[in-house]
Amino acid sequence: MKHYINTIKALFLILAVVMSCEDSNNVGESQINTDPPLLNDLDIWLRSNFVAPYNIDIQYKWDINETDVERFLHPAFQSNVRPVADVLLKAWIEPYNAVGGENFIAKIAPRQFTISGGFNFNPNSPTITLGVAEAGVKITLFNVDFLDFSDINSIKEPLKTVQHEYAHILNQNSPIDPAYGQINPRDYDSNWFNRNDDDARELGYITAYASSQSSEDFVEMVSEMLTNSKADFDAMVDGIESAVARDFIRRKEAMVVNYYQNEFGIDIYKLQELMEQATQELVN
Repeated sequence: MKHYINTIKALFLILAVVMSCEDSNNVGESQINTDPPLLNDLDIWLRSNFVAPYNIDIQYKWDINETDVERFLHPAFQSNVRPVADVLLKAWIEPYNAVGGENFIAKIAPRQFTISGGFNFNPNSPTITLGVAEAGVKITLFNVDFLDFSDINSIKEPLKTVQHEYAHILNQNSPIDPAYGQINPRDYDSNWFNRNDDDARELGYITAYASSQSSEDFVEMVSEMLTNSKADFDAMVDGIESAVARDFIRRKEAMVVNYYQNEFGIDIYKLQELMEQATQELVN
């Protein structure tokens, strides 16, 4: 009886193999879409100016997984994507390459920018987030639909964000000297939003957010230096009433200058000059 059952099992096995082989010769049409994506003129321009030379993807076609789903964000109008990309190209990438070497951004850069049209309101504080960087490979820019690309101050909003977040990325490659945070550590405060920029400057921090912690202090110094002309930056610092606070900020400025020169061979004042020229040209 056992032999008979084993014989039946063997026959079923042979039949299954034959049927499987027969089915393999009748494969239906693939259900996987292998057609290349349709590219519009904007996609082609972005690939030519960002993807090909710098391996940077400008993500503007909405993917809910690219942002915080609890923040009620939305994609930017397509008409605003090229202008903000121009700002990145002319007033960030090209100046860095001019002073740091033609491959500077290609070597050290976020590999994706995600563009959001709306404001990113923070639920637990009276603030909005203008941009975020994730693991040094991605920067998200918010409120792009509310920028006036004919107004230099409006253009400087995303630039401040990019300079801030990119300085964090540079710090991940070359850490800052811990001595920076010891210049005036007493007034660092997680509730920095209770101060305005003028209050913070009288304590020796270039912005209110700079007074939150030393790492933010450093990148805010970089951001303010690179989105203002030297004359405007000097006027900002010289307008501080407290001589002690002015000294704090000038000492921090000197450390930023040394950091760029020693770690990357970049004259930050030359970089500042080129970025100011580029920003002015974008609105003229």
